[in-house]
Amino acid sequence: QVQLQESGGGSVQAGGSLRLSCAASGDTYNMLCMGWFRQAPGKEREGVAAIFTFGNITYYTDSVKGRFTISQDKSKNTLYLQMNSLTAEDTGMYYCAAGGRGGFCLIRDDYSMWGQGTQVTVSS
Repeated sequence: QVQLQESGGGSVQAGGSLRLSCAASGDTYNMLCMGWFRQAPGKEREGVAAIFTFGNITYYTDSVKGRFTISQDKSKNTLYLQMNSLTAEDTGMYYCAAGGRGGFCLIRDDYSMWGQGTQVTVSS
C-alpha cells in the first residue's frame, strides 16, 4: 500500500554534506513516525533520526546530534535528512521508514514500511 523511495545518497569526502530525500506514496496517515535508519556491513540497523509526523517532534541518535537535521514536507509527502560534517563512521546504507508508535520514533521494530535504501559512503 505504502511505498517509500530514497534518493540523494552518494560518495563524499569527510567533512562534506549530503541531503537525503524520501518520497512516500500511498496512505501514510496511519504512520505516526517517519525516520531514517542506517546499516553498515556486519552491524545492526540503527535509528539515525526520526520525526513524529503529526506533532513535528524530532528524535536523533547521539552520534548525529548537531550534525544531522530531519524535516518533512507534508504537502509533498517527502521526508528529508540533511547531513553535515560527515565522517567515515556515517558510511552505510540509509533506509527511510514509516510506522512507529509515536511515543519514541527511533525503535526499529516499531516500523512497518521500509524503502530499499540509498548508499552513503564517506571517505577520509
